[in-house]
Amino acid sequence: MNNGFVNKVAESGIITINLEDFFPQEEIMQFDMKAYLFMGLILKEKEFREALKQLDVSVYQNKIVALTCSTDAIVPVWAYMLVTSILKPVAKDVIYGLSTEAEQHILLTNIKALDEIPYTDQRIVIKGCGEKPIPDAAYVAITQKLRPVAKSIMYGEPCSTVPIFKKPIVKS
Repeated sequence: MNNGFVNKVAESGIITINLEDFFPQEEIMQFDMKAYLFMGLILKEKEFREALKQLDVSVYQNKIVALTCSTDAIVPVWAYMLVTSILKPVAKDVIYGLSTEAEQHILLTNIKALDEIPYTDQRIVIKGCGEKPIPDAAYVAITQKLRPVAKSIMYGEPCSTVPIFKKPIVKS
């Protein structure tokens, strides 16, 4: 006689995906062009190039760099290209935008790179709560990625889910 409780969630074969696992593991550093502008507003090419020659790029080693300008200055496109060409040899990646935008870009890139084969004909729950706020775009991306292969997709926790998709049963 078995007096133990049966964990029906554990026995259900449901696969839980936590979107927090897709966030970048590397540190994201902000590179603000404002610091290299005259009075924070004007790019003087000669001074700009000289300042970049003095830049200690080692602080960006294996980091993700979010490249932005926090002032309402007109920065020529070539300036962003120049900074990227200097940082890319040491940085893991250089992404235009704020740190939060870079984080979301990498999150979505990681979701798109997910191998969907292990999820073929599986019941999947996309975890709904966690330590970090997940952008809505990530939920859209994971649904697009897994819908073609999943048996079903749900949102929430395995014990309390909202059905999102269920593959129709094909009658032969």
